Amino acid sequence: MTKSVFLELIEVKSLTASIIPFTIGLLYTWYNYQVIDPINTVIFFVAMLLFDASVNVLDNFNHFLQAKDVEEYRNQTNIVGRAGLSKSIVLAILVAFIGIAGIGGIYLVYRSGLSLLWMGLFCFAIGFLYTMGPKPIADTPFGEFFSGITMGFVITLITVYINIYQQFTWSWGLIAPIFLISLPNVLWIANIMLDNNICDLQEDIDNDRHTIVWYLGKRNSVILFISLNVIAYVAIVLAVVMQIAPWETLLCFWAAPLVYKQVRIFAHKQVKTETFICSVKILVIGGLSMALFFGVGMVI
Repeated sequence: MTKSVFLELIEVKSLTASIIPFTIGLLYTWYNYQVIDPINTVIFFVAMLLFDASVNVLDNFNHFLQAKDVEEYRNQTNIVGRAGLSKSIVLAILVAFIGIAGIGGIYLVYRSGLSLLWMGLFCFAIGFLYTMGPKPIADTPFGEFFSGITMGFVITLITVYINIYQQFTWSWGLIAPIFLISLPNVLWIANIMLDNNICDLQEDIDNDRHTIVWYLGKRNSVILFISLNVIAYVAIVLAVVMQIAPWETLLCFWAAPLVYKQVRIFAHKQVKTETFICSVKILVIGGLSMALFFGVGMVI
C-alpha cells in the first residue's frame, strides 16, 4: 500500500472536520474557564484522529462490500477496489486504529470520570452505525444530522469536559453555550455530507441509498446547503452577543466573501470531482478563521 493510497483510504483531508471542533473546544475552555489539562488534551486528540480515520476506513470498506454497482463503483470508484487492497490489510488497519483509540479513551475515563464513557460510547455507536448494519445512517436522511452533531458538537463538548471535568455539570447553563459555540461547525460538517449526497444522488439511487437528497430533491437540497451557511454565521454573532466568545471573533467575517464564493460555485454546479471540495473549503475557511480570531481575541 502506497502512502497516497493509505491517505485516501483514511480520507486524511476530512480529518479537518475533527481538528477544528477540537480547537474551538480548547479556545472556549481557556476563554471561559482559564484551565487546560495537557495530558488529557493530547490523549484525546490522538484518539479522536485515529477513531475518525477508522470510521472513514470502515465507510470505504463497507461501501466496497455492499456495492451493487460492481463494475463502475466497486472496481473504479471505491479506493479499496480501485487500488486492489487486501481485505485483511484493511481490517488490520481498522483493528489497530480502533484498538489504540479505545485504549486512549479508557485511560481518559479513568482520569476524568464516567461521563466521558457515555459520550465516548455515543461517538463509537454513531461511528459504526454510520456505515454498518442493514441500514447504515449514512444511507438514510439522518446522515447530515448525526455527522454534524457527533463531530461538530460532541467533539467540542468532550474537549471542554476533559479539561474542566472537576467542575463540569450536566446543566443547560453549561451545555447550551458549548452547543452555540460549536453550532457553526455542526452546520459546516453537516454540509460536507450534504454536498457529498447531492453530488452522489444518482449513484446513491443506483445503490439503493435513500439520503435526505433523495427526499428533498437536488434543488431543495442546494437551498438547504446555502441556508446552513447563513445560519452558521448567525450563530457566531450570537456567541459574541452572549459573551461566550470575544468580540474579535466577529473579524472572521472577513472570510465570509471566500465562503460565499464557494457557495456560489457549488450552487451553480454539483459535480463531485469538481465541486465536492467546496464544502470542505467552506469548513476550513469558516472554521479556521473563527478559531483564529477567537484566539486573537484571547491574546488581546
